[in-house]
Amino acid sequence: MAPGYLLGIGFLAAAWGSSYLFIELALDDLAPAALMGYRFALAALVLGALLVLRAGPRRAVAELRALGAAAPVLGVLNGALPFGLIAWGQTRIDSGTAAIVNASVPLFVLLLAWRFRPSERVGGARLAGVLVGLLGVAVLVGVAPEGGWHAVPGTLAVLASSLCFAASNLVVQQRLATATPLAAAVATVGIAALLLAPFAVVQAPPELPRAAALGAIAGLALLGTGAAQLVLYRLLPRYGSARTSLVTYLVPPVALAYGAAILSEPVTLTAVLGLVLILAGVALGSGLARVSRRPTAVAP
Repeated sequence: MAPGYLLGIGFLAAAWGSSYLFIELALDDLAPAALMGYRFALAALVLGALLVLRAGPRRAVAELRALGAAAPVLGVLNGALPFGLIAWGQTRIDSGTAAIVNASVPLFVLLLAWRFRPSERVGGARLAGVLVGLLGVAVLVGVAPEGGWHAVPGTLAVLASSLCFAASNLVVQQRLATATPLAAAVATVGIAALLLAPFAVVQAPPELPRAAALGAIAGLALLGTGAAQLVLYRLLPRYGSARTSLVTYLVPPVALAYGAAILSEPVTLTAVLGLVLILAGVALGSGLARVSRRPTAVAP
């Protein structure tokens, strides 16, 4: 696999792994809709300014209009809806659990591609990689704290966000092969910001959030949204939705590592086993590791 793929999914794993921690910190001061509204508004301002500086106002508008109907679809499926579901879900489950549940994206990509995109169907070693990765996710579930029935709606909300991400990945690969990553990212975060704006106004906090919450919003907007969207929209047309979505296997162990380093959470043997299985699944599913077949000896 090309070095660009490895660097890309490595960056996405680091950025999205930190996002769950940032969300957890910001939810102490902000309601879910307000948090996501501010996140996408800031990301839209920064990415929009970059697009105008790079292409000029007239060409920037032309690039955005060229996206056509795919832009609002991405704004919903890769913006407002899944991230709103994750934020709401994290009011009922912790950040590690949310990251683990979100690792189901490749499974949904596989299921959707089987019906809507035959070229993305996987088999053999790649299918085995998907299954091994899911086994690793199942092992990691054991390190999450018990939440009881109160956690079930939150878990289902994050699971629904995985379905949204999988669908958006297929849309990007099919409709945006010729679009610039920056224009696609601006359209996604801009439309998501507009959709979330009314809810953010209704749930606006009565007073200015604390510095930790403001820093978390900035981290979410600039790292987990702005920069991550640029990298994602560069990877999807090049490597396909199935391979790119394998990054979600890396996010849970990264999120657990952030928790251990920042929140002093213990790393158990179960977590290490899950990490090994997940990395093996990524290696097989992406084609980085190939299962060699010994040639059969032919009798003279």
